[in-house]
Amino acid sequence: MKADISDLQPIVIFTAPSGAGKTSIVKHLLKKCPRLAFSVSAATRQPRSDEVDGKDYYFLSLNDFQKKIQENAFAEWEMVYESKYYGTLRTELERIWESNRVPILDIDVKGAIHVQQQYPLNTLSVFIQPPGVEELKKRLESRGTETKESLETRLNKAEYELSFSRHFKAIIVNRELPQACREAEVLIGDFLTAFYPE
Repeated sequence: MKADISDLQPIVIFTAPSGAGKTSIVKHLLKKCPRLAFSVSAATRQPRSDEVDGKDYYFLSLNDFQKKIQENAFAEWEMVYESKYYGTLRTELERIWESNRVPILDIDVKGAIHVQQQYPLNTLSVFIQPPGVEELKKRLESRGTETKESLETRLNKAEYELSFSRHFKAIIVNRELPQACREAEVLIGDFLTAFYPE
């Protein structure tokens, strides 16, 4: 690993409770800001039918993931749900920086705090906040992918994660997605200008 690349290169992090809309905002930003590149996370879960290894996630076995933890290969990692690990590989950040682009991470709240702690000077961290837990419940129910138990688990986790919002450099309340996307564009524009002045 290059000794000081992480001190020089910017990182953008979007985090939120599940269902708050962060992935929709990140997808919007990737279309609008060509300098951004999606940081592909590693995961131990099985790929869904439409997911591609190396594009949606790096799908690792539990053993391989734990080996990489021992090797300090992750900028952050979490056991997000029982026996389901997710993480950001340092090699993924370096791959994006070496292509002269800026990694944008779409990760959970604890992972976002860990990345920000490691790279405090060059990180823009944005917390996407739902208008309230009731609205979040409606959004999750409308997906049609949750059982009663998994919905309850996600909502309990969301309430806990909302308590960390103050740890991030910016908060966007996602009442209406187009407005939240516009606010995110302004934040990204200001942040990138500091690293790449015209």
